[in-house]
Amino acid sequence: MTNTTKGIICIILSAFSFAAMALFVRLAGDVYFIEKAFFRNSVAFIIALVLLIRDAETSGIESVKIRRAFIPFLLIRSAAGSVGIFGNFYAVDHLVLSDAAILNKMSPFFAVLFSIILLKEKIRPVPLLAITGAFMGALLVVKPGFDFSAMLPTLVGFAGGAGAGLAYSCVRKLSSMKCNGKLIVVFFSAFSTLLSVPYLIFHWEPLSLYQLIMLICTGICAAGGQFGITAAYYYAPAREISVYDYSQIIFSAAMGFIFFGMIPDWMSITGYVIIIMMAVLNFLYNRKAAAGQTSKNQAE
Repeated sequence: MTNTTKGIICIILSAFSFAAMALFVRLAGDVYFIEKAFFRNSVAFIIALVLLIRDAETSGIESVKIRRAFIPFLLIRSAAGSVGIFGNFYAVDHLVLSDAAILNKMSPFFAVLFSIILLKEKIRPVPLLAITGAFMGALLVVKPGFDFSAMLPTLVGFAGGAGAGLAYSCVRKLSSMKCNGKLIVVFFSAFSTLLSVPYLIFHWEPLSLYQLIMLICTGICAAGGQFGITAAYYYAPAREISVYDYSQIIFSAAMGFIFFGMIPDWMSITGYVIIIMMAVLNFLYNRKAAAGQTSKNQAE
């Protein structure tokens, strides 16, 4: 099995895990989304902390040290990631699961935009076309109108995708600075968990055993998704496997139909097709550009 094949398998398993996470969020029922996010983040924090401690034991304390240069990007990543999680969970509670998933999958396009600012990367015409097309597709899912209360869940989900995109840009920046990946997950999970605490102090809703089990499953699936996507990009570069992450839309649509009888309308389906087409276009462009650069280097 080639590394690319392993990467594809890992990213599809990650997509399934995140779709299952959204399913468990919905199955938890009438619990406020901030409380749901608290359980998701606290479980992920415990798992990541255990792995970080293991890194410190095997590679030394220096490998997990928070350097001063990391702090601004860790804070931005954590704040933006929290917006992403809260926005996604709110959307999952109020929208068709596949709608919530596709709005969250706007994050790669936002990541490109924020990378221009954070990493000083230049954007070429084809990626710019893909971003513009994806935005138009998202409008079909959002369905702008004058009824703000009806639009609120989709706008919150869209904002969540933007927050996740900024978070991913910060992760790329931190990775280029050689920051331990598990440290990034621990810092973010702790930040987002603590962000939920003030609300929970005054508005804690008692949970049934069933709800508690669903929320623990949410955290386990979230951790599985995070580590799955980390492993995927360890085996293969994003240009070769990133498009497979959109399999989450298929998983979410299937789970939404099976468990809740959810069927997206024709405008949403058209939006899905446009966004996925733009992702495929960007994927093929990046792959071709990488192949051209490799040929050029070999010629030199």
